[in-house]
Amino acid sequence: MAIRIGVQIQPQQAPDYQLIRDAVLRAEDLGVDVVFNWDHFFPLYGDADGPHFECWTMLGAWAEQTSRVEFGALVTCNSYRNPELLADMARTVDHISGGRVILGIGSGWFERDYDEYGYEFGTAGSRLDDLGAAMPRIVDRWGKLNPPPTRKIPVLIGGGGERKTLRIVAEYGDIWHSFADAEAYRHKSEVLARHCADVGRDPAQIERSVAVGGKGKTVDDVLRQADEMAELGVGLITADAGGPRYNLDRVEALCRWRDQRS
Repeated sequence: MAIRIGVQIQPQQAPDYQLIRDAVLRAEDLGVDVVFNWDHFFPLYGDADGPHFECWTMLGAWAEQTSRVEFGALVTCNSYRNPELLADMARTVDHISGGRVILGIGSGWFERDYDEYGYEFGTAGSRLDDLGAAMPRIVDRWGKLNPPPTRKIPVLIGGGGERKTLRIVAEYGDIWHSFADAEAYRHKSEVLARHCADVGRDPAQIERSVAVGGKGKTVDDVLRQADEMAELGVGLITADAGGPRYNLDRVEALCRWRDQRS
């Protein structure tokens, strides 16, 4: 599987949306394959009450703004939207973009989002149960919409819980996004393979995705991580960029690294 490069444009600490718009354009021009945001209501880093923008409204704008890249949330919080509504939103953005949206989804974890926007936080287990119940509803709604999606919308599921999350990945995921290091990734990949065997699915059908970099990591650090994960069969490697500056140096280096491997 060919290596793809992603960037997560974090929709935080940018007081002017044009800074985000510009970062997305620069990423597409650099040759990035996938552009992600995230689905939160408040910043995760820096000033906790700093500027922040909503996820899916932004994805609709990206559908019109971009012409080549795939894009989506890394990841949508299942708790914030009725599954049928989310399916319809994804289908609509799919049509706006000409078939480039990815439905990234997870069970949610940031308690402040829940508390301030009036959602029930529950427990990690209950949120995963809700995600498991939502996935067949999303898929079923896609089959009923008129017009239908332009393609089978790829489903990216983020997380590494071995009993519930990876089972959901085995059943519904086209892409599995892991936050694990190389050692943990090997183990979790084996667990995923066992879940795939249980549901009668070839694990090779699921693209593997990881995030590299993070706070304090240099370009060289990111490239070393990318080499390591590529050797383990990871196909989608994503670095992040935060506002307001949106430094894409690490992403640019990853695009060059990808091109040199091909």
